[in-house]
Amino acid sequence: MTVTENVIAAGAAGPRGRRRFAGYVPLLVFAVMAVIFAIGLTLNPRDIPSPLVGKLVPEFSLPPVQGRTLGLSGTDLRGGVSLVNVFASWCVACREEHPVLMGLKEQGIVPIHGIDYKDKPDDAQAWLKQLGDPYTRTGADISGRVGIDWGVYGVPETYVIDRDGRIAHKHIGPISPEALRETILPIIRKLQQ
Repeated sequence: MTVTENVIAAGAAGPRGRRRFAGYVPLLVFAVMAVIFAIGLTLNPRDIPSPLVGKLVPEFSLPPVQGRTLGLSGTDLRGGVSLVNVFASWCVACREEHPVLMGLKEQGIVPIHGIDYKDKPDDAQAWLKQLGDPYTRTGADISGRVGIDWGVYGVPETYVIDRDGRIAHKHIGPISPEALRETILPIIRKLQQ
């Protein structure tokens, strides 16, 4: 076969070869998507980076939760290490972490402040009365605007605040005894030195 005959033969097989390759494109796309999905499954959803870590807490001022006398503002978070816990009475995971917060309050290691997020005043008051109030100050964020400023994805979320009023750590989800012992308390102790 001459060179010209080879070129003609290759051109005749070209569209059929392209059609055959086109049949594999959906399979290739599926394989790539499966790999991306599999990698995503190995990531910890609690490790969402917060752009606020290392920055001063947002400026805000919240009235107290119904039945409480002390609200919460950004200026309350300067001068000492503290925790800010974003919670709501309608939040199942908040109920799960509440005994951990009550235990931490009893130990007196760090003041815990609360932001009651998008909650009805009567519900928040009843919830704290029924389960106990671990908070030194509790602000009512009925509209959710302050939560947005803090970068809240959902409740519960807890922030470790340094003595200058900077966010040192953000914990997403309920605080388990393990998370408290292995992550949050070591950060608090380091900041208190």
